[in-house]
Amino acid sequence: MSNFAFGTYRISDYNPQHIEALKAAISSGITMIDTSSNYMDGGAERAIALAFRDFDDEIKANIKIVSKYGYIQGTNMSNHKEMPFEEVVEFSEDCYHSISKPFMKNQLSESLSRLEMKKIDCYLLHNPEYYLLDAINKNIDYDTRLDEMYRRLYEAFIGLEEEVQNGRIFSYGISSNSFSKSHDSEEFLPYEDLLTLADKAAKYVGNDMHSFSTIELPINLLERDGLKCASWAKENGLRVLVNRPLNAQYNGMMYRLADYEESIEYFHYLNELMGVCDNEELKPLYTLLEQLDANKHKFGWIGDYDSFLYAQIIPHIRKSLEVLEDAEKENMFNYIDLFLKEYREMVLYECSKNTKLALEEFLDNDYEPLQKSAINYLLKKDEIDYILVGMRKPSYVYEIMALKG
Repeated sequence: MSNFAFGTYRISDYNPQHIEALKAAISSGITMIDTSSNYMDGGAERAIALAFRDFDDEIKANIKIVSKYGYIQGTNMSNHKEMPFEEVVEFSEDCYHSISKPFMKNQLSESLSRLEMKKIDCYLLHNPEYYLLDAINKNIDYDTRLDEMYRRLYEAFIGLEEEVQNGRIFSYGISSNSFSKSHDSEEFLPYEDLLTLADKAAKYVGNDMHSFSTIELPINLLERDGLKCASWAKENGLRVLVNRPLNAQYNGMMYRLADYEESIEYFHYLNELMGVCDNEELKPLYTLLEQLDANKHKFGWIGDYDSFLYAQIIPHIRKSLEVLEDAEKENMFNYIDLFLKEYREMVLYECSKNTKLALEEFLDNDYEPLQKSAINYLLKKDEIDYILVGMRKPSYVYEIMALKG
């Protein structure tokens, strides 16, 4: 049966609740924490260090830290523009990527510093398939791009084998969304050849055997192709970490595999705010509220709403409030904050209803909460060692740990 691990994708060292959640997880028996150099621009790793300060060395020694490198965003992007990193893939305006050996060594040093550690259990290449995606966009033929992908992986493995020698990591591996693609997908990263590359890298640096130990990939109730990769990994003695257990892609849509309660405060705050806006001066905001209420059931999943909030809703609100004096603006922002908090709860509720309707075939008349069905599906898989779950509040920690029974 699988174990739970603490995933730190949205964990920040500035949020005290996140630190308390990490402490609660450690106290509850979590033995693995998964993080990355780019999570909250290093904030996730700093948060782990802060949480660890409350525990003695014996407890900390039992917790495996897995971190990753590859993304060039935030501080890394600023550093890259000052002194460019090697073999960089410019995937989008705000997302570059590299798995080069020099970049790996730089990122490992930064991670160890933020974690306040001299050594971590495992260091992963984070979605190295960004090179493949870029090569596909550039119409580079299959054999050429795969040869170059293997070359880059081999050079990275050499660097990681050196870091095993240096005593800064126990082992290494790859976290890849492409492991969960079907074999005939252009984006699929062939995993069957990875151990051959690792063996070759270990021999090159003089290690008796390779230290490739771990793969990480998305598997969930809807995305099941990754189970083939997980089976291969277990047959070869590798550890399997599964991410996105509750965020699933299916038929080009994203689904949040969790039930949410209807907000009991929503209509109170909606009516209160609309009452305040029921005048000619704030007519644009009044109209926006009407539209939001009418469309709260139309978001595909909560990520769509979050993107829409920052791209459309907030700019529209700010423009609508330009007619007010500063003191009036501040008062209105208080009303709006309360409304938006409850509106998001309503969107979650509507999304969960739509998800259950859309996914009836996967639930087999299962009347358990959706998140319990999704987690139980993974817990029963012998191919999986750890299920990475984001737990940003202590209450989330206790809810998840209770699922295992």
